[in-house]
Amino acid sequence: MASSCGKLAVIALGANLTSSAGPPEATLRAALSVIAGENAAEGARPVRIAAVSRFWRTPAFPRGSGPDYVNACAALATTLDAPALLALLHRVEAAMGRTRDGGRWAARGIDLDLLAMGAEVRPDAAGQARWRTLPPDRQRVETPGELILPHPRLQDRAFVLAPLADIAPRWRHPLTGARVQEMLEALPPGALAEVAPFA
Repeated sequence: MASSCGKLAVIALGANLTSSAGPPEATLRAALSVIAGENAAEGARPVRIAAVSRFWRTPAFPRGSGPDYVNACAALATTLDAPALLALLHRVEAAMGRTRDGGRWAARGIDLDLLAMGAEVRPDAAGQARWRTLPPDRQRVETPGELILPHPRLQDRAFVLAPLADIAPRWRHPLTGARVQEMLEALPPGALAEVAPFA
């Protein structure tokens, strides 16, 4: 994933609560507008939105823990490095009212995740693999203290892979070699039945 404007990063967007921008679908549109306008006054923008997926509806996880989510993915052409881009995403979340005190997988008005940055692997192959293969019971209580790329859970989540297939179907995981379509096909039976394009 390379771009004439730097690297091509992929982010996931999600919301299942009303925010100051409105219902979840309006919140995702507003977040994309803020990302597109970040540092616009400085002339050359460090981030340009290259593609946006359809919006998808997904049950909250764990099931029954809140309203359905609206999810999407976007490809960003950027000259920023991964930590700087993640900091930008956190600034956008904060500007839209997100506070990081609700626990993991809590209902939220906006969630922006950096999924991948080109073929970059962070912190290294072993560290990424450790978090990618973390058993589900430990995923609930352990969080990395550093940026992990690609996102260690992306291959497990239909709500990420379905919109990712809209915009980057040929993207290949730099460590497993799996393409997005192959990761979709490897999901447990019925996983894709839980996600649907947002009407």
